[in-house]
Amino acid sequence: MTRSIHPDTDLGTVHLKVAELDRSIRFYEEIIGLQLISREGETARLGAGGPAALLQLEQLSEGAVPAPRRRTGLYHFAILVPTREALGLAVRNFLQRRVPIGQGDHLVSEAIYLNDPDDNGIEVYADRPRENWTYTPQGEVAMATDPVDIEGLLALAGDKPWTGLPAGTVMGHVHLHVRDLQEAKRFYVDMLGFDIAANYGGQALFVSAGGYHHHVGLNTWAGVGAPPPPANAPGLIFFTVRLPDTAELARILTAVGEQGIPSEQFEDGYLVADPSSNRVLLTVRA
Repeated sequence: MTRSIHPDTDLGTVHLKVAELDRSIRFYEEIIGLQLISREGETARLGAGGPAALLQLEQLSEGAVPAPRRRTGLYHFAILVPTREALGLAVRNFLQRRVPIGQGDHLVSEAIYLNDPDDNGIEVYADRPRENWTYTPQGEVAMATDPVDIEGLLALAGDKPWTGLPAGTVMGHVHLHVRDLQEAKRFYVDMLGFDIAANYGGQALFVSAGGYHHHVGLNTWAGVGAPPPPANAPGLIFFTVRLPDTAELARILTAVGEQGIPSEQFEDGYLVADPSSNRVLLTVRA
């Protein structure tokens, strides 16, 4: 039986390809509320206070093409704000700037959805206290997609100034298109060790560490057997899974190697690819 991934595992920086870096920086600063940490050439790092980046943007060379609808890759990345008031302030900013948004009250969280200029999906959300979550008879986290109390969020925001995303904002989860759900399960659950938090109709699977509602979402909504996007299309380069210590990293790399999956040393971690060509950087949290 596969050992569960360490319960203190979480997510770090999401790396994205974009068509126009200046345009994307403006969007993520003015609309989402991230702060530019650094820019070197065609690469920019953005965060929510402090040196840690939530997002790294890399500009594509000339000849970028839109990502097709039928493809694997990013469905959305999800920025977790620390309070419901912070979510209300973000919602007010979206509405004032007339940004099209979607919404979902997932029982465990309240979420707002939007897209960046390259159609990369974004979720900004606030969790409800874990002690208020409920569970199915099968032991899975109970989730739904109900209307969000937008008026209540705006009331919490009141006339307080919006100064961007507050300290304490983190990368909460990443949701991916995959070509086959069982294949993805073997990679993320049977090999990496994430636990199944919820399973929806054979089309979506939510997996996590430490009982969270999900750190990684997996779906086949872009079509079973969908191919990877073109290399010159905007989208996900890789996302970061942060492990608490080197022993846990070594254990997972051993499991990866035993399955014949190559790993590539990259900066302070190791890159591996799931069967749908979605890449994951496994690293130790600083």
